[in-house]
Amino acid sequence: MKIDKRRELLESVARKMFLLNACIAVICVAAITFFVFYKGLQPFFSGNAEGTYSLVDFLTGTQWRPNDDINSALYGILYMICGSLMATVGAIIIGVPIGILSAVFISQIAPKNIKRIIKPAVELLAGIPSVIYGVFGLGIIVPKIMEISPRAQGQSLLAVIMVLTIMILPTVITISESAINAVPQAYIEGSYGLGASKIQTIFKVILPAAKSGILAGVVLGIGRAIGETMAVMLVAGNPIAGIPTSIWDPIRPLTTNIAMEMGYAFGLHQEILFSTGVVLFIFIIILNLILNRITAKAGEK
Repeated sequence: MKIDKRRELLESVARKMFLLNACIAVICVAAITFFVFYKGLQPFFSGNAEGTYSLVDFLTGTQWRPNDDINSALYGILYMICGSLMATVGAIIIGVPIGILSAVFISQIAPKNIKRIIKPAVELLAGIPSVIYGVFGLGIIVPKIMEISPRAQGQSLLAVIMVLTIMILPTVITISESAINAVPQAYIEGSYGLGASKIQTIFKVILPAAKSGILAGVVLGIGRAIGETMAVMLVAGNPIAGIPTSIWDPIRPLTTNIAMEMGYAFGLHQEILFSTGVVLFIFIIILNLILNRITAKAGEK
């Protein structure tokens, strides 16, 4: 009886501890959300000392000139939104196929001695600080782009895409490999028993069976591409105006805009930077909801 009561007490304490930790996580997310939205919406719906700013001009403007006269300062982020979307989509188009095929190679094809080299290398990439990727892009990728670019500078949309592609690879490869390894061996043996080749088994059996986990890796990779700041800042060019029309154009992603100016901004300028964070926050939430829905449907199938 004493043992049972002690066990019940321990289980009750454990449940309360788990509940407390869950509540702390929820409260932190709610507090961050409230603070960002509170600060970010003030420039449009409150009459502060410096006046309000047009929400339409903010979302549709293509110039960012906060250092001009207070009455003529421009805070347009449409070109930043376009640049962020283009860079993320470009990194996904290039990085996701490479990441999935690399995961297949490591899990199903590579000999053990090669696997011992490649897998730790991928894990090492995941642990490298993002600023190191930016330095690599600035020192290696940007000069190479300058050699073939019709423009005078190598800091461009293409440089951002290449850096982000390298950065999302560890996430996509690691999670995709885990999903592939989790496919029941009976599926693979059944495919071989029906006369399928190794490549047919990979593409017709293993990848479809692991698609839910692979999509989860893609979602996390996209999240990293959207939220990356330091590495992108070094290779983007960060212009004050202009929607990019080619891969050679410099861009100014939403994240780098906040990071570059929050340290010295004040007043309306600072509040508009919080507004940029609100746009980024909403964008990421919508994207995650869509991708999670796709992942859930893939898991049901």
